[in-house]
Amino acid sequence: MTAAQPLQRVTIRDVAQAAGVHVSTVSRALDPARRALISAEVLQSVEATALRLGYRPNRAASALRTGRTHTIGVLVPDMTNAVFPPILQGIEASAAARGYFVLVVHVAEASLAQAVVERLVAQRVDGLVLANATRDDPLIGYLQRAGLHAVLVNRADEAGRLSAVVGDDRLAMKLAVDHLVRENHRRIAHLAGPQNVPTGVARRQGFEQALQDRGMAPSGIAECTGYSREAGREAMTALLRQFEAHPQEPPDAVVCCNDLVALGAYDVLRAAGLRIPADISVTGHNDMPLVDMVDPPLTTIRLPHREFGWRAAELLFDALGGTAGSVSTVVLRPELVVRASTGVRAPD
Repeated sequence: MTAAQPLQRVTIRDVAQAAGVHVSTVSRALDPARRALISAEVLQSVEATALRLGYRPNRAASALRTGRTHTIGVLVPDMTNAVFPPILQGIEASAAARGYFVLVVHVAEASLAQAVVERLVAQRVDGLVLANATRDDPLIGYLQRAGLHAVLVNRADEAGRLSAVVGDDRLAMKLAVDHLVRENHRRIAHLAGPQNVPTGVARRQGFEQALQDRGMAPSGIAECTGYSREAGREAMTALLRQFEAHPQEPPDAVVCCNDLVALGAYDVLRAAGLRIPADISVTGHNDMPLVDMVDPPLTTIRLPHREFGWRAAELLFDALGGTAGSVSTVVLRPELVVRASTGVRAPD
């Protein structure tokens, strides 16, 4: 019995010969960046011939010829967080329109980020989208020294070294606080995000400023170690303990830095025998899937996360194409979604 012979790879010359056109015409027709140079009739003929012959582009040869692999890398800090899938969908939609492939890497520890980027550079990615940047992140300096194109998404660099796409965290906190004040809440606390992350800092500052603008002060602030349900449980527990040791009244509302943290707060408040919203109102941030189905449905801040990803990828491709201007930050507007976890509080 003879061994099966490997299939012979179809080349661009084979496609050109079968379609009756020059090799350079096939090259332009199959390149998303240059296909507009080909007439619709020729383009259709080349694509049909390539499909019939089973042609697959030789990315390695293309990379050697052009210096581009048509691949970008994306670093995310937590693949289990429902915020990131729509961001990735937006990035992939932009990349697919240009014939780019997306490599997604989960980087849970900030200390591992540079090693991951070095590996991606070895894979010759053309650029990076970072969703995992921390405050004063040394990775950004490394990227600049390496001359690698990169943009941030969902987090901004306070030093303004890289372009970014973010939500308006200060406005988001103002929307949440104003809503609670309209419902007669006067003792409003905050479960703050990690203070080594730009979003954690911006949301805390936005919360404090929103209260200050109304002549109010926080009824307590507890910092979360992460954007997780477990971190929310720990922070809510710490917040309640602040009032066990002091005689002042506990908060009648709590603004949470994200939805997972809010769900952790739900767990602790229920265990303490507190009713939501009868005893205490709760707000979240992100409007992740299914928070409208928890009990009670969560009042939260909605953000266009798919647009985050799409805009970030567009910024990156502008840089790769040499059409980017100066470093810029795109700020997208949040929206308050009112559900049953907040309610009008009776006057004291």
